[in-house]
Amino acid sequence: MFQPLSLFLGLRYTRARHGQGFTRFIQRVSLVGLILGVAALILVGSVMNGFEAELKNRILSVVPQLEVTNEDSQQDTLADWQELIEGLPEFAGQRAVVPEVTTAGLVQGKQQLHAVSVQGVFPQHADSAIQLQPLREHLSAGQLDLSEGSYHVILGYSLAQQLNVWPGEQVRLVAAGGGIYTPLGLVPAQRLVTVAGVVRMQSEADQHLVVMNGADLARLLRMAKDRVTGVRYYFADPFQALPAAEQLQRQVAAPLQVKSWRENYGHLFDAVSMEKRMINLMLGLIIAVAAFNIVSSLMMVVQDKRSDIAILNTMGLAPHKLRRMIIMQGLTTGVIGSSLGLASGLLISAYVNEILRAFGVDLSFAGPAGLPVVIDAWQVSATVIAALALTFLATLFPAWQASRVLPAHALRYE
Repeated sequence: MFQPLSLFLGLRYTRARHGQGFTRFIQRVSLVGLILGVAALILVGSVMNGFEAELKNRILSVVPQLEVTNEDSQQDTLADWQELIEGLPEFAGQRAVVPEVTTAGLVQGKQQLHAVSVQGVFPQHADSAIQLQPLREHLSAGQLDLSEGSYHVILGYSLAQQLNVWPGEQVRLVAAGGGIYTPLGLVPAQRLVTVAGVVRMQSEADQHLVVMNGADLARLLRMAKDRVTGVRYYFADPFQALPAAEQLQRQVAAPLQVKSWRENYGHLFDAVSMEKRMINLMLGLIIAVAAFNIVSSLMMVVQDKRSDIAILNTMGLAPHKLRRMIIMQGLTTGVIGSSLGLASGLLISAYVNEILRAFGVDLSFAGPAGLPVVIDAWQVSATVIAALALTFLATLFPAWQASRVLPAHALRYE
């Protein structure tokens, strides 16, 4: 803990107006550098957190977060899926476990043919509301009518545009499974289906997503009654599916297979995580430069105030109190810079879209709401603590130099 005298002297030298102009200039540059560095880290980190949250919402909310499937080559469907769900463990953050019917396929529109991923959902299931919630939130046209026997489908926005079909029109769905052999060869399972709605997730899911009633899809695939291709977990945070997948894999036996979203989308989130780390590293260099400027300014102060330090020494001020005096002077800059940077970063993060629009920046690529921003209290705290820690480290060498000033040498020509 700093002694009152060290605190008083440190603050006095910080507020002093006299002294070399260049020293004061370096002090101000270091202060501005701290403000900019902390504010930039908070702003960019919040925007990157927002993009990551949007990816979770727009991609991982409509793809299987964690699923259990049957990998038996002879029979790749599940018969007693109700008993399987009852026997599966419950994990932290788990919201629902629902049956699913999935297959790859092709959708033929008026002029084009596109490969798709078909998901069959069961609206009558108790937890279907959780499964249908992201579709309902991002429905841009039509209605979410997936009643059994209707053979209605929900298409991704980009897919509907490419096929040039909209709610009320029909497309031909060709499934990869369920084909039958005839004298002419394998005839795939196919049928005309009606587009009930279009969802706009603003992600790659828009390009290949097809959702229909699970019972209708099972009949199209010629599956036995009450069979499904797997069961799917939903979590409050999709990242909670990763440790759950490892635990579940150890508990289920062959031919059951556990798959998580990471198998198909792990590379995307790894890239986002790498970008966050690299951006934080580059912006952290701003704070590092500011800390180096603090070293330079304090060394100039020590050199400029050698006679004052020598006089304090001869009056009985102990070397460790001299060190504390210089440390307090540097930490004052760090606290002021970090506080102003914190306030600026939070303020700009809260109004970043309004600020960018005021400068005429087009944010249509980010959707009607603009850039997503998620302020993480832990991340903000870590940024401020790191800035203060670097400032403290920057004061150690100048403080040590101040404690080594010899009064006889410093006052020789005074």
